[in-house]
Amino acid sequence: MNAETTIVLVEDDESIAEPLIFGLTREGYRVLHATDGRVGLDLARQASPDVVVLDVMLPGLDGFAVCRALRRDSAVPILMLTARGQELDRVMGLEIGADDYIVKPFSFRELVARVRAVLRRRVLDSHLAGPPSDRLSVGPVTLDRLGRQVWLKNQPVELTPREFDLLRVLVEHAGQALRRQELLDQVWGAEWIGDPRTLDVHIRWLREKLEDDPSHPHLIQTVRGFGYRCMDRPTDAPAPPLAS
Repeated sequence: MNAETTIVLVEDDESIAEPLIFGLTREGYRVLHATDGRVGLDLARQASPDVVVLDVMLPGLDGFAVCRALRRDSAVPILMLTARGQELDRVMGLEIGADDYIVKPFSFRELVARVRAVLRRRVLDSHLAGPPSDRLSVGPVTLDRLGRQVWLKNQPVELTPREFDLLRVLVEHAGQALRRQELLDQVWGAEWIGDPRTLDVHIRWLREKLEDDPSHPHLIQTVRGFGYRCMDRPTDAPAPPLAS
């Protein structure tokens, strides 16, 4: 499987890039390398890679700008590399659509584990077999699992890939209280290593996009000391009507 897997690595520090290219190639991956944000963006769009490993601090365009641009027209898994340890930078990367992040310095084995994890989630998503209807409604929200689309009161809502996956799990288990760790395992993957408060941040963003009053949520409820619960049981839903 690795022999057909292409990774675009966007990293301007040759002392980091060279051993990564060597190691990933030995693992069987095809690695395409760019040292500039604009070049990396063009390369990722042209090569249609399986994973993009993206540094934050880059000449031309920084990693955040590259990630935003890719997310406008691509669902490719993005793993961000950052020398910054501040929570704000990590959260920002996830907010704009990165699938995971890793803070420098890191071990090569950790990077490979993260790459394998995002690839595994992509394969699982592509083979996900839903029930007869792939659209579910909970209250005013309709979710299309295969189309990865969401509507609120028949109006489309733009979600990041991680926000969509989190909402999907909540809606599929509507009426059930889900433990925090269970949500992290299902959405971020059992091998994910990161700040568990990321879950709370993504819940807050979902509420801001879907709730009438995010400070008093009705759709996504907090189960204190346990986790979160979607408001009630889902129902099969037809496609929302096209806006006139």
